[in-house]
Amino acid sequence: MPRLKLTGGKSASGARVPGLRVLAPIVPPANVTGQALILVIAIMSFLACIAVGAVSLVNKSAETWQSQIAREATIQIRPADDFDMNAALQKAEAIAEQFPGVRGARIIGREETVALLEPWLGSGLGLDELPVPRLVVVTIDEANPPDFARLSATIFEQVPHASLDDHRAWVDRLVGMARTTTAIGITILALVLCALVLTVIFATRGAMAGNQHIIEVLHFVGARGAFIAQQFQTRFLLSGIWGGLVGGGGAAVVFMLVSWWSARNIITPEGEQASAFFGDFAIGAGAYAGVVGVIILVGFLTALTTRITVLQTLRDIDGRSADPGRLD
Repeated sequence: MPRLKLTGGKSASGARVPGLRVLAPIVPPANVTGQALILVIAIMSFLACIAVGAVSLVNKSAETWQSQIAREATIQIRPADDFDMNAALQKAEAIAEQFPGVRGARIIGREETVALLEPWLGSGLGLDELPVPRLVVVTIDEANPPDFARLSATIFEQVPHASLDDHRAWVDRLVGMARTTTAIGITILALVLCALVLTVIFATRGAMAGNQHIIEVLHFVGARGAFIAQQFQTRFLLSGIWGGLVGGGGAAVVFMLVSWWSARNIITPEGEQASAFFGDFAIGAGAYAGVVGVIILVGFLTALTTRITVLQTLRDIDGRSADPGRLD
């Protein structure tokens, strides 16, 4: 609790009052309660940063998927009895290359087809033993894409057992899933910040309750509400920044560990599947910028919430003093 010494000086409002000097701050230094508050803020900041990182990763993947749908399509040719697969592949490739809006076409060879199926069917796969479709990858002119419906009809008419897959249906589902995940991440971030605000409100009221008599005396002798609020705001701002730095630093370490794991396991089947969904699975610069933003936002919300709570409490004190018969 603050100590007052009658040696001359200034009052809490800034006016010079003979015989009055404040030797200790209104808000006590860091104690067990303050350390617990920093820990709670750190946990919430960590969760908020993880949500930001997940949203950043999913949005990056969605952009990659959308880019892929505008860049490539696939012609699938299903095998059949007494069917010349190689001739059908070459014919489909020629049709696609001559079609307006197509930059080029490429037949997926047998070895590459086996490599694509190996994560699911294992090694030593023989294409002649299974009815595996063969593929022709069509590169699309993004600025002037072809008429997919006409291209599909042309391939279906001229190449037996062939169909065109422009990937739009599959990628649209993934993009929809990405948007849903983004909405969930933003909701989690908002809930975490709301919980942070409520925690700071309770902590501020607890700190004021522990120094209620001093605050009331200072307020009644002329200390302005802004001055008292500034004392709490400064203390809680420091707690918010420390908690944000600890939580944000922990999230940044998690991001680096994920990127390190991805780089070491990219050549494994698990890494290839993760890469198929999330690109290189590396957390981009946007996630780290989001961590910095969360730290700044946590400090700002902590200070603003504390200031509003203190000023509201002081207004309640004025209301009680103006209405002596009021029962709280």
